[in-house]
Amino acid sequence: MTPSDSKPGLFARLKSRLNRGVGWLASFAGPVDEALLEELETRLITGDVGVETSRQIMEKFRAQRLPDAAALKTALIEELTALLVPVAQPLAIPAGHKPFVLLALGVNGVGKTTTLGKLAQRYKAKKLSVMLAAGDTFRAAAVEQLQLWGSAQGVPVIAQGPGADPAAVAHDAYQAAKSRGADLLMVDTAGRLHTQAGLMDELKKVNRVLGKFGDGVPHEKLLVLDAGLGQNALRQIEEFHAAVGVTGLAVTKLDGTAKGGVVLAAAARFHIPIRFIGIGEAAEDLTEFDPRAFAEALVG
Repeated sequence: MTPSDSKPGLFARLKSRLNRGVGWLASFAGPVDEALLEELETRLITGDVGVETSRQIMEKFRAQRLPDAAALKTALIEELTALLVPVAQPLAIPAGHKPFVLLALGVNGVGKTTTLGKLAQRYKAKKLSVMLAAGDTFRAAAVEQLQLWGSAQGVPVIAQGPGADPAAVAHDAYQAAKSRGADLLMVDTAGRLHTQAGLMDELKKVNRVLGKFGDGVPHEKLLVLDAGLGQNALRQIEEFHAAVGVTGLAVTKLDGTAKGGVVLAAAARFHIPIRFIGIGEAAEDLTEFDPRAFAEALVG
């Protein structure tokens, strides 16, 4: 996907909101000396890129002996793009899997339920038959929220009463999706801290129950991350990946105070596909990840 394929102005808005990154290079003029390189390294680290990834980037720039700040800016965009390209993998829903099952993961407050609502609109617009499962039975408002999204999009939502077993909800939802010939089933889950062993065990159970329907089910285990959490997001990836095997990331809330560098850190450390980024509240503000547009927005 290129920036022209997405909502007009979407990446321009991302650029304006990543105002704590390294965009200061855009207006800097002068030679590339050690003072500038040290300042750039500091900006990368404080922008949530992380110490290890930042140092690897800076080692290349120190070896290149770039002539001026303009050349450094161009080299930085190219370096960040190259780092992100391998993980920029859109979510593919092959016709052979029916239903294709997406299991949403993440801690409290990252926007899992909202992300599923936005994805329901996206895939319904692509003429897919979509169903939702309200597996976040821990929070009653989550069921209602998902039902509101389903009603707005004309998408069926499979739900049970408050406190129901999430694995039972997922089981019933799969059977319903299979019987109705749905193309895509998306299963919401309760927000849980990666340190909450009981809730993580519950998530493993949901994953096991769905896995009994066939090899590869659930087909996508999408971890939703709040970009504003910075380096703590890396710990979340580590724990959720160890629990159920994360297959894709959706990075949300890039329209807030997020610095954006955690996307680079995640790409360098885990190599997990980044499916989507969220830049606003509207459904169309969840877009497929574009590595060059993101790098350009980050640098300025």
